[in-house]
Amino acid sequence: MTTTLEPRRSPEDVPPAPASPRRPNSRIAVMDGLRLVAALSVSLFHLAGDLPSGQAWETDPRNLFPHLFSYASFGWLGVELFFMISGFVICMSCWGRTPGQFFRSRVVRLFPAYWPAVLITTAVVTLWPVASHRLPTDEIILNLSMMNKAFGVKSVDSAYWTLWCELRFYVLFGVVMLWRGLTLHRTLLFCYGWLIAGAVAAAGKLPVLELVFQSQYAPLFVAGIAFFLIHKFGSNLQIWGAIALSWMMAMHNVDRRVIAAAKVGRVDLDPKVGMLVMTLFFVVLGIIALGWTARIQWRWLTYAGALTYPYYLLHQSIGWSLIHGLNGRLDPWLVLSLTIGILLVSAWLLHRLVEKPVAKLLKRTLDQASAAMRDSARQERERTSAASDPASAP
Repeated sequence: MTTTLEPRRSPEDVPPAPASPRRPNSRIAVMDGLRLVAALSVSLFHLAGDLPSGQAWETDPRNLFPHLFSYASFGWLGVELFFMISGFVICMSCWGRTPGQFFRSRVVRLFPAYWPAVLITTAVVTLWPVASHRLPTDEIILNLSMMNKAFGVKSVDSAYWTLWCELRFYVLFGVVMLWRGLTLHRTLLFCYGWLIAGAVAAAGKLPVLELVFQSQYAPLFVAGIAFFLIHKFGSNLQIWGAIALSWMMAMHNVDRRVIAAAKVGRVDLDPKVGMLVMTLFFVVLGIIALGWTARIQWRWLTYAGALTYPYYLLHQSIGWSLIHGLNGRLDPWLVLSLTIGILLVSAWLLHRLVEKPVAKLLKRTLDQASAAMRDSARQERERTSAASDPASAP
C-alpha cells in the first residue's frame, strides 16, 4: 500500500510536532497475529468458559477443565482487544481516502464472509440445535443487513453483537472525520470529543446518545486510533494524553464488565485480573505503535489475520454443535482441540473459496458503479454549465 497525501490543511490544523507522517500506511504483520489471538481467546470462552457451552458438553465445563476454565472464563476480553485493533486498523486503512472509498472498503471487508456465515450458521442450528435455535425467516433475512440489532432482532449467532458495535463505529468515524479529511489535529479532536461525548452519554443515560457514542467501548476504539497516530506521526504528548484518558475510562468499564460477567455466569471473577489484562492490551499496542515489532514479518501472520474474521463468524453455534456431536466419544481435551481445528479449517475454506472471490467481484462492481455515478454527475454539471452560459446558446 502506498502512502497517501493528507488533504491540504489550514494553519490551525498543523500539528505542533511532528509535521509529516513518520511511517507509510503498510500492513503490520504482528497486528494480524494479535487479531487471531483475540479470536481464539473469545472462542475459548464460548466453547469452554461460558454457561451455554455446558449444554453442548452436557455438564458444567468447569468440571471438565478445572484449570483451563479459570482462564477461559476471561476469554471474552478478546472482544476488547478486537475493538482496540479495529480503531488502529480502520484509521490506518482510511487515511487519505474519500468517504466513498472508505465505505466501499468496509462493505467489501465485512459482507463477503458474513453473508455465507449467516446462512451456514442458520443451516447448522436448524439441523443440529444445541444452545441456539433457528430464527424466523424474516429475521434471518434482516440479519443479512447486519442491522438487525437496530430493530430489536436477535442475531443468527449471538457472537455477532460485536459487528453492530463495529458498524456504528465505522459510521461515526466516517461521517465525522472523512468529509473534511483526516489530519493529526482533527483526529485528535475527534478522539477527545468522542471520549467526552461518551462520558456525557453515560451520565445522561440517554438511549440515542448511547447508541451513537457507545460509552462502554469508545475508550477502546479511541485508544486504537491514538496508537495509530503514534505509529504514523511519532510520540506526541497530546496523543499520549488521549491514550491515558482512554486507559482510565477503560479500567472502570472493564471492572464493571467483569462484575457483570461473574454475575451472569455465576462464577468468581476478580475485576483486578480484567484490569491487568486490559492494561496489557494497551502495553502491547503501544509496543507495536512505537515500531518495536516492525522487523517481525512472518508470512504466516498474514494468513492468521485472514482467518480471523471467518473463524469468529463460525466459531460459536457451530462449535457447540461439533462439541455436542463428538462429546462422549473422545476425551474432552481432544474434543475441544478437534473442534477448534475443524473451525480453523472451515474458516480457511470460507476465506479461500467464498470470501476472496466474492470480495473481488463486489469491489469491482462497486468501483464500476461509483465511476458511473461520477461520470453521470460530471455530465450533469457540464449540461447545467452549458445551459447557464449565454454564449453557448444557439
